Amino acid sequence: MPNSTRTRHSLAQALLTERIEAVQPTGQCVKRWVRFVRLIFTKRTVSCVCGGSFDFKKMAPNSVTVEERIEQKEPERPEFKAKIVWFNVLLFAYLHASFLYAIYLAFTAASWKTCLFAYIYAHFGGLGITAGVHRLWSHRSYKAKWPLRALLCIFNSIAAQNDIFEWCRDHRVHHKFTETNADPHNIKRGFFFAHMGWLMCKKHPDVVAKGKTVYLDDLWADPIVRFHRKFYIPMIIFFCFYLPTMIPVWCWEESAWNSFFIAALGRYCYSLNCTWFVNSVAHKFGDQPFDKYIEARENALISFLVLGEGWHNYHHVFPWDYATSELGYTLNLTKVFIDFMAMIGQAYDLKSTHTEMIKSRKLKTGDGTRMKYVEENELEFCKQS
Repeated sequence: MPNSTRTRHSLAQALLTERIEAVQPTGQCVKRWVRFVRLIFTKRTVSCVCGGSFDFKKMAPNSVTVEERIEQKEPERPEFKAKIVWFNVLLFAYLHASFLYAIYLAFTAASWKTCLFAYIYAHFGGLGITAGVHRLWSHRSYKAKWPLRALLCIFNSIAAQNDIFEWCRDHRVHHKFTETNADPHNIKRGFFFAHMGWLMCKKHPDVVAKGKTVYLDDLWADPIVRFHRKFYIPMIIFFCFYLPTMIPVWCWEESAWNSFFIAALGRYCYSLNCTWFVNSVAHKFGDQPFDKYIEARENALISFLVLGEGWHNYHHVFPWDYATSELGYTLNLTKVFIDFMAMIGQAYDLKSTHTEMIKSRKLKTGDGTRMKYVEENELEFCKQS
C-alpha cells in the first residue's frame, strides 16, 4: 500500500475512533473531539482525510457537528400575540354605552316598574347560568328531569352567553387547565383579560387544542342541549331581547324605547358583567380558606351579585358540590332554587362534600381564614405539625 494511501487510511481510522469515543458519556471524550474538530476542520471542510475538499453540509444538510450540538440551544417558543376581534370590541363598546344610557333613562323617563322588572328578569337569566350551564351541565353536581332542563334552557337563552354546549366546553377547559394558556379566561393574563378581554380576541391555540380533549359526550347525549345549539340564535332574539322589551309595553304601557334600553340592552350588559366578575374579581380579591395555592377566592359581594357563585375557592377545590359553598343558604340563591326543585321532584342526586373532607382540606392547604368549623384541637395539631 502506498505511503500516501496508508496515511489517509490511518487518518480516517483515527477520525472514526474519535467519533466513537465522542458518543460515550464522558466529558473528556467530548472535549477531545472538539479539539480535534478545531484542528482538522476549516470552514466545515476536510482536505487531509479524503485528499480533497469535502463539504459536510452538502453531505447532510440537516446535520450539525458535535461542537454545534454542544453550543446549540433549544429555540424559545415564540410569544403568542392575540389577534383582536374588532367586531366584538365595537359590540361591547356599544353595549356598555347603552347601559349608561339606560341608567340615564331609569332616573329621568322610565317607570320604576320597568327598572324592577329588568332586575328580576336578569335573575332568571342568572339562574340559567348558575343552576343550568354551570352546576347542572358543566359539573353534573345534580340531575334534573326534562321539565327543569327545559326551563333552564329558556333561562339560559335569557342570559345569552353562548349555547349550553359551548359554554360548558369552555368551562370544563377552564377547570381542567386553570391558570394556564389553555384556560379561556386565564387570570394570569391580566384582570381585564379574565373579565372580558378574552372575548375580544382570538383564542390562544392551547385553548383550542385542549378544548378538543375534554369529555363532552354527556352533553351531546342530551336532546335539550342539542336543541338549544340548533336554535340558539332565534331563542336569544326572542327571550333575551324581544320578550323583555315587550312585557313592559304590554303590561304598564312603557315606551318601547325605554323598555328596549333598560329591560333588554341595559339588563343584558348587567348580566354579562355579573358573570364576568366571577372570572375576574373572584379570581383576584378575597380569602383562600381551602387552597391558597390557586387564584380562586371567596368573595361575598360576587356571591350576592351572581346568586352564590362568589364562593369560588371552595368551588375550584370541590367542583362537584351542587351548593358550591359550605355556608348553606348564605348569599346562595342558586342553592335555594335547586333545593326547591328537589323538593318538588324535578332535581335529584344532589352531590355534596363531606364535612370532614372540607376540614381536612382547610388544614392542609388553606390560608387560615374561616376556621370556625375546625375544632381547636385539630387546629393546634396543624400548627404544631
